Amino acid sequence: MAAKILIIEDEPAISEMIEIALVRVNFEVTKAEDAEEGMGLLGGMLPDLILLDWMLPGTSGMEFARWVKKEPLTKHIPIIMLTAKGEEADKVSGLGAGADDYITKPFSPRELIARIKAVLRRSAPHTESETIEIDNLVLDTASHRIMINDESLELGPTEYRLLHFFMTHPERVYSRSQLLDRVWGSNVYVEERTVDVHIRRLRKALTPYGYERYVQTVRSAGYRFSIKV
Repeated sequence: MAAKILIIEDEPAISEMIEIALVRVNFEVTKAEDAEEGMGLLGGMLPDLILLDWMLPGTSGMEFARWVKKEPLTKHIPIIMLTAKGEEADKVSGLGAGADDYITKPFSPRELIARIKAVLRRSAPHTESETIEIDNLVLDTASHRIMINDESLELGPTEYRLLHFFMTHPERVYSRSQLLDRVWGSNVYVEERTVDVHIRRLRKALTPYGYERYVQTVRSAGYRFSIKV
């Protein structure tokens, strides 16, 4: 499976050059022009690696890196900082903010690809592997696969994260705002009704197997995942 790379770079020429180089070696690429757009994209996808420009308009690359490493759902995503700053103190600052590697502009596509592959190799052994099973509903975080009675269940990335959160936090009621904070991230600004949309999608996917009843609405409170019907 091709690794998914999120590029956050505000200079279109550099962003396009990187995209062309990565697609050529079969990486999947998503692009953002600033940290805010990057945060929004992380609400719907989890890349395997982030290429992050230091000098971004608005929220800086440093601040974005700190946010990524603070959030439970994104903290394991490796980050390579892209910057014109080449002093040792700057490199130390970037690594201190959570970057896994650091490459100074200008750089060659060949060097960048080599650094990406090296970081992906280093990070792979540290990826948390966990299998969660509730009443024949099995979620395997290593393969990113969900099985029900040995049948594969296909979910979108947000529904996957919702189900993962519910299965690791059963029998507790969470408000819409709490789910937004825990599943989407505290710095991703979406309306609370967005939760209802994804809950409906998750239930629809579970309905053919009779598991939609586990995703329960608690009136005036929020949602709960429970096998006690």
